[in-house]
Amino acid sequence: MKKTSIFSIVLCLALLSAISAGAEESLLESVAKGCKTELETYCKDVTPGEARVLACLYARSDKLSGKCEYAFYNAAAQLERAVGELSYVANECADDLNQFCKSVPAGEGRLLKCIQENDPKVSSRCKDAMKQVGLR
Repeated sequence: MKKTSIFSIVLCLALLSAISAGAEESLLESVAKGCKTELETYCKDVTPGEARVLACLYARSDKLSGKCEYAFYNAAAQLERAVGELSYVANECADDLNQFCKSVPAGEGRLLKCIQENDPKVSSRCKDAMKQVGLR
């Protein structure tokens, strides 16, 4: 695996916290399991938080096992799918978000909550998109 690939994945995993805390935890747990040996060998003294552990793995990317590399690739694939789903819903719900949730700050599920609170007025296009990706 090339360093740039791992770096991209590390950045995406770090940024995912802005998208969905639950998804971030699941992806990080997957990487932690796949990279258990590397974490115990190279990163045991790193204080968790602010993507420091992921940065530690990135710094040793030339020493990662195949299992650890696969965990990163798998997390990247899941992340790409989640970002695609969120982009799709944001596109399909753009008019509804603008109409009903314009003053609601993004993050921590506030926009989803706003759409749900306005469910009777939300377009079928938005509702269908949310259903397709499992947000309803």
